[in-house]
Amino acid sequence: MFLGCCAAVTSTVLAAAQTGATDLNRIRFSGRAAFNVEGGFKDVGRLTLNPGTSTTPDGSPYNYDDGYVLTDVSGNAGGQTWNWGYDNPSQISGNSIQMHRAAALESSSTDAGLVSDDVSPGFELVFGRKLGGDGAFSYGIEAAMSYLRVSLDHTSQGSANLTLTTDLYGFTQGTTPPTAPYQGTFNGPGFLIGSTPVSSTTSSGTVGVLGSQELESNIWGWRAGPYLDLAIAERVQLSLSLGLALALVDVTGSWSETTTLTGQNPTTISDGGSDTDLQWGAYVGLHALWQLTPHWSAVAGVQYEYLDAYEGDLGGRSAELKFGKSFSLTLGVSCGF
Repeated sequence: MFLGCCAAVTSTVLAAAQTGATDLNRIRFSGRAAFNVEGGFKDVGRLTLNPGTSTTPDGSPYNYDDGYVLTDVSGNAGGQTWNWGYDNPSQISGNSIQMHRAAALESSSTDAGLVSDDVSPGFELVFGRKLGGDGAFSYGIEAAMSYLRVSLDHTSQGSANLTLTTDLYGFTQGTTPPTAPYQGTFNGPGFLIGSTPVSSTTSSGTVGVLGSQELESNIWGWRAGPYLDLAIAERVQLSLSLGLALALVDVTGSWSETTTLTGQNPTTISDGGSDTDLQWGAYVGLHALWQLTPHWSAVAGVQYEYLDAYEGDLGGRSAELKFGKSFSLTLGVSCGF
């Protein structure tokens, strides 16, 4: 009788193992591909006529696109100043130096903005704990960590109408200004030019704008919530899960923009930077599990994860990542124990 009881118990355990009924825990590892992650610099290639990056030796900003004429320590005694500078030799015209200032008549028609990554590769590791249910229906709780690599690059171009003001500042006939680029100082001394324009003209023109941007993002994610399993065939289960999500967004980006005024040399400015931030959100996922052995299953699924949009400043330009339209496909294996 004792041997008969042992045989019955052994048979029950083996049967349970064959159906996976004793598996209270499971670990799932999957490759992950995310689609439609949007990002980029929001204000590259949108017409920067006066970048504001040029300054005098004293730290004052240029008051023209290609130079400056400012007050010197004497208060511009005699109507002259040595606190001036210019960038290009072509600005000399006879006994005068040309200073230019452009103003846009309308916004540029560039296609700058956010772009979508075709596929963002990554992986996820999920641990689940069964809390209740039977062979056809069970429920539990799961926690996961994941990684995504998002790479975005974009080039934009356009043009805009503008007005170009040209002011001429005279200097003494028979003298020669220092070769461009030249920068005088507030305290001087230096080459003297007139402190007020001898003439001023305004003309219409066009400006071409070319912008480029690159963003590289490492996104480490964590999520947790309940799951519900439903057997739909002898070896096939559907698993529905949902809960809260958290992501550490590590962003590195660079940008450049080239502005070309008619009749002048192109002007290019560029910069970049890096930043990290935490984003909160939620997720919902649906996975299909196909049982290969008593404890191993193949898993494929789809997941939607909503996270707050990332916004940050990278080198003087506003960068953004949006996850609202993105979804992920997963493919991997699950082990129960």
